[in-house]
Amino acid sequence: MLFKLILYSGFAGATVFIGGLLANLFNHHVKDSPVKYEITHTLMTFGAGIILSALALVLVPKGMEELSVWGVTGSFLLGAIVFMAIDYQLAKSGGQQATLLAMLMDFIPESIALGAVFAIEPQMAALLAVFIGLQNLPESFNSFRDLVQSGFSVKKTLAIFFVLSFFGILSALTGHFLLSAHPDLTAHLMTFASGGILYLLIQDIIPESKLAKNYLTPLGATLGFLVGILGEMLL
Repeated sequence: MLFKLILYSGFAGATVFIGGLLANLFNHHVKDSPVKYEITHTLMTFGAGIILSALALVLVPKGMEELSVWGVTGSFLLGAIVFMAIDYQLAKSGGQQATLLAMLMDFIPESIALGAVFAIEPQMAALLAVFIGLQNLPESFNSFRDLVQSGFSVKKTLAIFFVLSFFGILSALTGHFLLSAHPDLTAHLMTFASGGILYLLIQDIIPESKLAKNYLTPLGATLGFLVGILGEMLL
């Protein structure tokens, strides 16, 4: 039983590293051109759409199920304020880690939720693992680009992604052993993450993905959100 949880969460986390590898191949083996630029920005909006779907369809609804109005308000605002402070510090240092932060803000809470529901609904946990894995691919692809532009070397960035790929297993085991009996704490964590994700999307990720005189790139966000809708329907 525990092996299945490790397998599910391991798959969900592995796509973080796979996305980084694909981004490295794309950046260094595809010639620079307007088409490459448009593909990169479309993947940014696609990832933003998936992140937004995770917020709207998974994180916020799960929080609302367990918490009072004041509980949701407090956790949501706290998440937004904390990540506003982090974003401010990153901007001062010239960093571009907003996409990575947003990825972790839905990857970790959802992995914790995966572990928490595994004992009760293993089928739902399996589908949730697939959903998380699909989210991580475009998000890690975009995060790789941001980190390299911030001054990280390719090797260092891939090493970071390799380590982060194991966060899914650690988060799922944490949720399974520590939070499965405390749904209110899991709900606070998800709502806190939602506030932070929404702030990062509006402040950094969506504005950065916009291209002048390009009307197809925003379609990526729509398709990303559709992936989230389909994943939620399958759950």
